[in-house]
Amino acid sequence: MANGVATMSSTPKFDLPPSSSRLPSGEPSMPQPALPPALQAHAAMLPHLLPMCANARIALFAIRRMGAHGLADANAAHAMFAAFGLHFRRPLVLMRALMAEIAGNAVSTVSIAPCCCPRMTAAESTLLDVLAAAETRPDQARLLLEDLLAVRQADGLLATAAAVAASFADGGRPIS
Repeated sequence: MANGVATMSSTPKFDLPPSSSRLPSGEPSMPQPALPPALQAHAAMLPHLLPMCANARIALFAIRRMGAHGLADANAAHAMFAAFGLHFRRPLVLMRALMAEIAGNAVSTVSIAPCCCPRMTAAESTLLDVLAAAETRPDQARLLLEDLLAVRQADGLLATAAAVAASFADGGRPIS
């Protein structure tokens, strides 16, 4: 306080960049502004960006809506209809089956974010990784599912996830 007037610095606080974040010329890269503690907590809860693949975003929307509002959610059904046209039933029914199996078999909590969030939880990211790997890398997908749900055998869930991935691919929207 100077002369009874409070002064505040208008320059943001910056964290020093780590030594590994240097430009090719050897100069340090631009410092990143420090996040307030409240935003750091949110960033820890939602550590992943939304997927770049539009098909994976459709699957994520359906997962979030069905996880939060039930298997018969009209918005999830409409999103599937808008994405797949007249052939929306197979991916919708299989996604419902996957969500029901996850809810019935999971030993641990599977966290999902609200639909409006521009980031993903670790569980959502893992589910999308499972859907992307279910057909081509089933062993990796099985391990991811077993870790996510804290179960010893996830063969039934893996088969359902592979069916969901196949239905998306057959509809011209492969999840990658």
